Amino acid sequence: MMTVRAETDAENVTGYLHPTYAESLAEFGTPVFLPASQGWILRRQIPGTPYHDAMGCYPLFACQDWSRLHHDLAKLGHDLVSLAVVTDPFGDYCEDDLRRGFQDLVIPFKEHFVVDLRQPMTAVVSANHRSKAHKALRSVHVERFPDPAQLGTEWIGLYQILIARHSIKGIPAFSAGSLTRQLLVPGIVAFQAREANKTVGMTLWYRQGHVGYYHLGAYNERGYDLHASFALFWSALQYFADEGLHWVNLGAGAGLTGNGTDGLSRFKHGWSTGTRTAFFCGRIFDRVKYEEIVHVKDAAEARFFPAYRERKF
Repeated sequence: MMTVRAETDAENVTGYLHPTYAESLAEFGTPVFLPASQGWILRRQIPGTPYHDAMGCYPLFACQDWSRLHHDLAKLGHDLVSLAVVTDPFGDYCEDDLRRGFQDLVIPFKEHFVVDLRQPMTAVVSANHRSKAHKALRSVHVERFPDPAQLGTEWIGLYQILIARHSIKGIPAFSAGSLTRQLLVPGIVAFQAREANKTVGMTLWYRQGHVGYYHLGAYNERGYDLHASFALFWSALQYFADEGLHWVNLGAGAGLTGNGTDGLSRFKHGWSTGTRTAFFCGRIFDRVKYEEIVHVKDAAEARFFPAYRERKF
């Protein structure tokens, strides 16, 4: 199985498609390149067993040729017990494409809030969000930082505040090394909000083709007080519209369901023109080993995939 960096077309491969992003998640699994579809997954050991399974890169699995993904998956069965991914809502696929590769599970997972940048900002952004953005911009200055790699120490400090404030655990609690590596991914766009030359918040985005993807945002206490997030999102959307992008993916709401009732969903809804579905997909490559692990871990009644990772994924 190929686990080394593959040759890529640097002009077209950016953001979640780029090998550098997969490498930024290497502490969660070994990056594996899928040559037919041109995507990446993470191979990881199943705790308490000699076996391995895989997951798509967090938060989204992206690839260049979805129609060929099933060819890649057909070659993984000798090495992996199972694979689980959450698909890019802007991927060029239909459900039939997904089902050719993921015969065990293809279900709508979360609705991602999206922005059609071909509409005027006054039609896109809610009145409440426009008002808060304009008010915030009277207190903070927002600028696109030309070299995101230079933001490492400052960004890590802000992200630690986010982790503590929301008790973030698991993969989203990125390590300093992972966060630093993410700043090197081609296609990254970073915005910084400052009050009196002191940074109070930042947002990171990835550009892939005609779509901008909101990746992460973090603020200190002053940033929360000043509603810096509204200033940053307003500025980012204006920038991407001026750059000629057609869409922005703001991601989904909080939690496993993203049912629209949480504060993050309400915030993103105020910027969006609609939603697109991300699918959760699963495939069992070795059913004997899968059932063996489920039995050992007493996970037969689990309502997640893979069942033996219900408390870990």
